[in-house]
Amino acid sequence: MDRDFLIDLFSDFGPVTIRRMFSGFGISADGTNFALALRSGLYFRADEATIPQFEAEGSTPFQYQTRAKTVTVNSYWQLPARLFDDSEELSVWAKAALAAAQRAALRKRPKPRKAAKKKLVVKKKAMAKKKGATAVVPAKRPSRARRDP
Repeated sequence: MDRDFLIDLFSDFGPVTIRRMFSGFGISADGTNFALALRSGLYFRADEATIPQFEAEGSTPFQYQTRAKTVTVNSYWQLPARLFDDSEELSVWAKAALAAAQRAALRKRPKPRKAAKKKLVVKKKAMAKKKGATAVVPAKRPSRARRDP
């Protein structure tokens, strides 16, 4: 599969960005990667909502070989061959794959980190002021003087 073929294939879906990736291309829309075009075929992003569709078509998840084993990537499934001839239905599957990729991106968003130590020191100072005592803040260690041999 070459870049021009992929652009034509996704014409009913809408504009896609095609980037060189591994032994093929990564296909994205709206900044979200939702498909892989590799030597072994075209794979769409899938999740618990869309995997049953792929299974009903007899599709398989993406797999690759390492020296020691075969690795299965359940988040990308091979596109059924019949969809290469039906651009309208391929567009429906591509939209579902994009939605699956967007759901996965939402789950991966990092949670904001809390500055635990800083808050603890500030809290101790505030509590000490309320009680009328002075806050006990650990002092920094003095740096060791360098010895000359």
